[in-house]
Amino acid sequence: MEKGFFRLQLAVFALVSASFTNIYITQPILPVLQEEFGVTPVQVSMTVSIVILGIVFSNLFFGYLVDRISIKPIIFTGGICVATGGIICASTHDFGILIFARFFQGLFIPALTTSLAAWLARTLPMNRLGVVMGSYVSATVLGGLGGRLLGGWIHPPLHWRYAFLSASVLIVITTILALIALPGKQVKTTGTKDEQEGFLSLLMRKDLILVYACGAGGLLMFSPVFNFLPYRLAGTPFNFSTELITLTYLVYVVGIFLGPIAGRMSNYFGEGNTLIGGTCILGFSFILLLVPSVIAVVIGLLGVCAGFFTIHSVAVGLLNKKLTRSHGKANALYTLFYYIGGWIGITGAGFAFQKAGWKGVIFFVLCFLVIPLITGLSEKKAN
Repeated sequence: MEKGFFRLQLAVFALVSASFTNIYITQPILPVLQEEFGVTPVQVSMTVSIVILGIVFSNLFFGYLVDRISIKPIIFTGGICVATGGIICASTHDFGILIFARFFQGLFIPALTTSLAAWLARTLPMNRLGVVMGSYVSATVLGGLGGRLLGGWIHPPLHWRYAFLSASVLIVITTILALIALPGKQVKTTGTKDEQEGFLSLLMRKDLILVYACGAGGLLMFSPVFNFLPYRLAGTPFNFSTELITLTYLVYVVGIFLGPIAGRMSNYFGEGNTLIGGTCILGFSFILLLVPSVIAVVIGLLGVCAGFFTIHSVAVGLLNKKLTRSHGKANALYTLFYYIGGWIGITGAGFAFQKAGWKGVIFFVLCFLVIPLITGLSEKKAN
């Protein structure tokens, strides 16, 4: 029993990590892609934002589908399609096809992530679910970091196209591992039928609106900073190489540890105060990123990660604290808003970057600090 559970935990961690590797794989090499394809910063940033948009479109569908059919064909289809999209990205010399393939990958990434999370929530007992979902969250962080490192470090000795090939091979391997590790028969849910509240009624709940907005606003501010960071560091006064730019993404590992810490802070200080504190850290860190100093940039990026993961962790905890039923659907909606925020952030900041460079990006994200701040003040007042 323990052996089977450990195998399942390992398979979930591997598959989710591989899936998130594909989302951000182009982020550290955006200037390289811009030069090779002869496109604008807004256009090249679509190699990330279009994946997120694909996730937005299909996220609820796969959450719905997994309630009706076995998980294995969903994962098999998702793995094949994401890997195929990666191979197309690696082989095409047409920017339009590259964007289409990235969108195609985004459409099927939820088959490997959202559907798996929903299946785990429905089938595992609570004492097992917490352990596996902890692995799931850590895998999203590791996968996001891994994609950035793969895209940035494999480019100089070989070519960025090999990063896509490597990610596709990884998806195929982890998909096979997941198909082997998952139970052969459809496991019946261990919960009761208390999740009959529809998506629309959850959207109409006033106590959840700010929480959804907080998730959207968090990724809206976080994504543009790391998306346009390569332009900032490749230019004066830094003049970093692709490898050195990629190295700065290691600050992302802060997210692995911030989830549990933010939870303990919420218990001690309250969700409202913790959100306000995370917002203040985020705002100060954004300002610090304007300073033309390597030390300031590193501290600023660490602060951005600390502030963002604090806000995100508290928002997720707050959402589930407010729920007595329909946890799966409510969390799917949170994920939907979360990625909509990411897409809006990267797209909007792209235009800000074209108009005003790095300062435009920073001032763009500063405008949205009001979202977690209002959420924190609202929670503090309610309690």
